[in-house]
Amino acid sequence: MQTVTVDLGARGYAVRIGRELLGAPAELLPWVTGAQACVVTDEHIAPLYLDALREALAGKQVLTHILPPGEEHKNLRRANDIFSKLLAVPCDRQVTVIALGGGVVGDLAGFVAACYQRGVPFIQIPTTLLAQVDSSVGGKTAVNHALGKNMIGAFHQPRRVLADLGTLDTLDARQFAAGLAEVIKYGVIADREFFIWLENNLPRVVARETDALEFVVQRACVNKANIVARDEREQDARALLNLGHTFAHAIETGLGYGKWLHGEAVSTGMVMAAHLSTALGKMEAAEGARVAELLAAANLPTGKFRGLTPRRMLDLMRVDKKSRAGQLRLVLPNGIGAAELTADYPPAVLRKTIAEFAVA
Repeated sequence: MQTVTVDLGARGYAVRIGRELLGAPAELLPWVTGAQACVVTDEHIAPLYLDALREALAGKQVLTHILPPGEEHKNLRRANDIFSKLLAVPCDRQVTVIALGGGVVGDLAGFVAACYQRGVPFIQIPTTLLAQVDSSVGGKTAVNHALGKNMIGAFHQPRRVLADLGTLDTLDARQFAAGLAEVIKYGVIADREFFIWLENNLPRVVARETDALEFVVQRACVNKANIVARDEREQDARALLNLGHTFAHAIETGLGYGKWLHGEAVSTGMVMAAHLSTALGKMEAAEGARVAELLAAANLPTGKFRGLTPRRMLDLMRVDKKSRAGQLRLVLPNGIGAAELTADYPPAVLRKTIAEFAVA
């Protein structure tokens, strides 16, 4: 059992990492302080874990909301469905919203918790690798818009995060690989030692050996918790967590939500960022190649993709939360273990990078 603390003063919380956490009342009930709880999950996860969670919430009035799976359902219409269910009961301001699922469920449920009666308690129970190492920690909540991913949202920290490694046993290979993109990201932006460990131990991680998984989730959460504690609302350092994401969000939006998994788009986006950094002389070509090789070894896409013109991709990239006064700022690696947020690049070099990957 591992515990990572997100140090935000009175709003700080623990991320618990281990097995058999999901159904343990002691890990959950102290943080459900009201009489009501609303569990938000999806059609894939509900049959696997919803009953165990309901048993752990014995003594509470529990309502559930089961979503169709997929990024295409992370929208205002689905959020409104949950608001309607909460109001119909009705649920008071002490209701605890519990996200049981991957990043889509966590983002959507967190957004609902941030907005319902101007904010109610929230617990994350992430069931995918991507959610356990990234999206469940840090309090970013959002829904998508047709013109941009995660453009409607709020910062709303959970009271507790329970990362039950047992839920990773049921992930298919594609979903598991998608989570590895975010794992590798931490090594590139801030933790060279971790990147090297992944180069040497990736087969153990892919084989889902318990000790390797526990180390990966714990190390990723420590990296994220440190950055969030320094910059909760993404004014500076936290933007580094978006390495590859400006490219990735454009891919996801342009190809249609759900066509690529988020981690798949992030993988290609990181390779594009490394390619741009190499062209600008910020990163050695050999280090950029190591990033691409590790992502490819994790069974992630790293090359050209079809269905999006370079011009359309650039237009979508401009709808980015890091933009300032119309200037697109990008997170670029300066080598393995360091990155920067910058607008200091020739637009022609960015266009050339996009054109080398996006094939209409």
